Amino acid sequence: MPAIAEPYIIHYPELVALSDPEGRRVELVEFFDCTGGAMWSRHHYTKSPLVESARVVGSTMRYLLRPGNVDLPLQGSTFPAGISGVSVEPETIAISYLGMGGGGVGASVCRSTAKGVVRCETDPSGGGKVAGSTVWLPRRERLLIGIDDTDTREEGATWTLAHNISRAVEDDRSRYLSHTIVQLFPVPFRTKNCVATVCEFATSDPPGLVARYRELLSRYTLSKETGMAVYRGFDPSHLLPFGRKVQRGQVSPEELAVALDGSVQAVMNGRGLMGAVAALPFFTRYQEALEPWNGNG
Repeated sequence: MPAIAEPYIIHYPELVALSDPEGRRVELVEFFDCTGGAMWSRHHYTKSPLVESARVVGSTMRYLLRPGNVDLPLQGSTFPAGISGVSVEPETIAISYLGMGGGGVGASVCRSTAKGVVRCETDPSGGGKVAGSTVWLPRRERLLIGIDDTDTREEGATWTLAHNISRAVEDDRSRYLSHTIVQLFPVPFRTKNCVATVCEFATSDPPGLVARYRELLSRYTLSKETGMAVYRGFDPSHLLPFGRKVQRGQVSPEELAVALDGSVQAVMNGRGLMGAVAALPFFTRYQEALEPWNGNG
């Protein structure tokens, strides 16, 4: 029987933090290995005044946070752990955790060893101790890349190409976070299923990421009508009305021009640009993104 090197520690694989330009909103993305521990944390961490919401996206837990520092009134069973501090600095985002007992183990050593942590301060934990940690993570911004029309009736699939390029362009400054397939209105000139794809990144190098993505997309697309659109910002929900319109019917080029506001960049201008822009606001909105056209326009 093999020995267990660290029987009372579960290491989080990775932590990622991104913020809006003003540093007023933060999203903490925790990649987890133990599902039960992640769900326990969500249940209790949302009781912190600094946590606005928490949701599961794939194998990650995402906490929407506001900056500040608070004294947590920890109490066994009812509120044994939480997030006690969020600080946005020019190059880093600092997150402070605090917990008691097993919650203190999770709040300290389990997170402080995660990939992405550039600095940490950690208390001794275990048993009945109150313990915590502060981890400093690179400050990143959200960048969304929407693509459409990369295949032909003979070969190819946009959603697979989008994922494989996203994996290929990852580096120390850009982390691939999510992939969402978006059902669009079945226009007559579609290949077959009429879907676009949006890929989400947390990055501190937007120009480099976009350039690498465009290079690979240009190399591997099979279509002369490929569209690629980029959104830089924290929340693209203002694009949802346009996206929903493209899901429900054929949209004019003039309407697309209006949607190309200051936060959206047209990188490849083929006919697929319409679907590429429409896909952007649906990132991680998986159910809404796949709502099928019902035939009523």
